[in-house]
Amino acid sequence: MADEALTSMPKVGRPRREKRDKPGPLDYMRRWPLQLMVGATLVFLYLPLITLMVFSFNTSRRNVVWQGFTTDWYVKAFNNDSLLQAFLNSLTIAFFCTIFSVILGVLAAVMLWRFRFPGKTAVEGSMALPIVVPEICLGVAMLVFFARVMPWPMGMPWPLNLGAIIIAHISFAFPFVATVVRARLSSFNRELEEAAKDLGASEWRTFWDVLVPHMQPGLIAGALLAFTLSLDDFVITFFTAGPDTITFPVKVYSMLRFSVTPEVNAASTVLIVVTVILTAIGLQVQNNLSKEKKA
Repeated sequence: MADEALTSMPKVGRPRREKRDKPGPLDYMRRWPLQLMVGATLVFLYLPLITLMVFSFNTSRRNVVWQGFTTDWYVKAFNNDSLLQAFLNSLTIAFFCTIFSVILGVLAAVMLWRFRFPGKTAVEGSMALPIVVPEICLGVAMLVFFARVMPWPMGMPWPLNLGAIIIAHISFAFPFVATVVRARLSSFNRELEEAAKDLGASEWRTFWDVLVPHMQPGLIAGALLAFTLSLDDFVITFFTAGPDTITFPVKVYSMLRFSVTPEVNAASTVLIVVTVILTAIGLQVQNNLSKEKKA
């Protein structure tokens, strides 16, 4: 009994420190060195864009000298018929590229996710080629393809004259969609498909009512990615565009070859704003759909 009393008595001495848990990933954001690094990165990324937008309202034709505020350069940009036609071409190309890229990307993602077949590894590697290969190489390849293998007819009515650029954009945009959708499919519970089939649903009904709702965030993200890649692309478009099929980025580049004027800044600002607005709309739609599912 005496031994038990001695062992149960509290030890006298320096109090024992409690072992602190290691900080989690989000806890590091509270430390000022990481906050400083994140702030410097954001400034490095967005300060040039903000500077371009500010100088699009500059009165002077020299971008490096601020003389006053004006919106005349936006008026000139919107009255420039060739610039408006180029912007319309870019929107048309991005629209068709998004539709076909989403369709092909979903089919490719479901095929690689669900089925096993000979040469699957080779197919997966070929799907990744447009993502990892330098864009200049894709541009040259498209130039040779449309010049020798499948020459696109010249002088076709709009928007058929944009067919070569649309095909080129689809070829490098749909692998991005397939990658995003396949990542989403990795979290799908296949027992839901089996339950739907047990209840009498057909293959098409199961795909449309069970698999597509699960893929919906990936579809929206992939569509936004394909639209942005197509709208902002310059290199591949530069090699595949004809004399009558100029797009907005190529038009801005041709304007920059003479001088950097506030009109170029105004046109670039319009492109940035359109991209941001469309991305915000897509994200808002995605958030609304997720809220409806939770409700």
